[in-house]
Amino acid sequence: MVDSTGWIAAFDRMLWAPLQTNLVPLLAVASEAELPTDSEAELGPLVLAGVLLSLVIIYFASKLVGEICARINLPPVLGELIGGVVVGVSALNLLVFPEGSASGTDSFVINFLQTTAGLSPEFSPAAAEAIGEVISVLSELGVIILLFEIGLESNLKELLRVGPQAAIVAVVGVAAPFAAGTAGLVLLFGVPTVPAIFAGAALTATSIGITAKVLAEIQRLSSREGQIIIGAAVLDDVLGIIVLAVVSSLAKTGEIQIGNIIYLVVGAAVFLIGSILLGRLLTPYFVTLVNQMQTRGQLILSSLIFAFVLAYIGAAIHLEAILGAFAAGLILAETEKKKDLEELVIPIADIFVPIFFVVVGARTDVSVLNPLDPNNREALIMATFLVVVAIIGKVITGATVFGQPGINRLAIGIGMVPRGEVGLVFAGVGSASGILSKPLEAAIIVMVILTTFLAPPLLRLVFPESGAEAVEPAQTS
Repeated sequence: MVDSTGWIAAFDRMLWAPLQTNLVPLLAVASEAELPTDSEAELGPLVLAGVLLSLVIIYFASKLVGEICARINLPPVLGELIGGVVVGVSALNLLVFPEGSASGTDSFVINFLQTTAGLSPEFSPAAAEAIGEVISVLSELGVIILLFEIGLESNLKELLRVGPQAAIVAVVGVAAPFAAGTAGLVLLFGVPTVPAIFAGAALTATSIGITAKVLAEIQRLSSREGQIIIGAAVLDDVLGIIVLAVVSSLAKTGEIQIGNIIYLVVGAAVFLIGSILLGRLLTPYFVTLVNQMQTRGQLILSSLIFAFVLAYIGAAIHLEAILGAFAAGLILAETEKKKDLEELVIPIADIFVPIFFVVVGARTDVSVLNPLDPNNREALIMATFLVVVAIIGKVITGATVFGQPGINRLAIGIGMVPRGEVGLVFAGVGSASGILSKPLEAAIIVMVILTTFLAPPLLRLVFPESGAEAVEPAQTS
């Protein structure tokens, strides 16, 4: 077990204490002696400095806690989320965000700029607002890159060949938790309809990455159960993105109309299917163009142009930019450039995606789940409800499998439980839209964390340690 407290104490003893004692006073003297009094025109360099310092904090938190999680066999993405909580408004308050600029002047970034770079208190709110806006934009870019990468790693032909059993598991796994979560939040907790729908949508996703890793570790990836789980999880991603696009649009309009819902569902489906069909017709020309280009970065930049154009169209027609990015990834995954492009996208994703996950955690005020505060009881009960619905809503999907005598239906349901990074996408979009209350946002984050923590040990528990099923090839439908 990794002792993170000891690491933090050692860091403070070896680096931070000497930095406070020696470097900070020197920088303060230098700033007072050399820098003129700032004005609005002179905020640019200070904003840049604040953004750079924020990125240092974000990357350090993501790698430190991510490494701890990796060493105790937990998904590193959880480390990025928890690292964000540590450096965010719930704990150390190191970062600033545009919606919290009033309190952002008390953050470490602003205080450090005042001490070392000559930022005056008079202009601190403006600097905090600007720094927060930049970090928020980088975070949104991170989720667009993430969905582009997910689409690129998917196999469109395999998606089209998914059997009816996996399709039923996926549909039930989306519909059941969505309906139960939305209805429960409205009826039991009095949550307004639009936030309840958004929270219900956050229950629909399944993290294919986490499930596939666990199945591979226990040598069940090629079993009948494993194949159904993976196929359903892939479909879950597609259905989840459409649901996310629909509820995000509803959150923006603030209205619930059947006609509007039908329009959004049809629009999302037409956009996704139409983009894929049109894209497959145009990809040969895309590959030819890339092959003829002679400048550096021709493949990655051309691909990002394509992804950003589709992302823009998705946003412009009041869907979500991430839907266009995902469609672009699916389309380019069908070209001969797929492997090369995957290798090129990875370092870009490594730069931008952690910003998204850390910011999601940093924005989350988990103090609303403090059991010692009587005002938090409703939030705690709400989080418990979401966790129960999240687990039961996926476990029941195993019962929908038909024509497979002797199959482990419980294992199929458990395999659909983890939300992981996909659930964080929902939470992040909801947070950015401002539609979620602090208790509801924190409850969703808790649901994501607990389902991701619980799924790996539960999968190992429901599968026998050995047996012929471990290597039995999947039967085709």
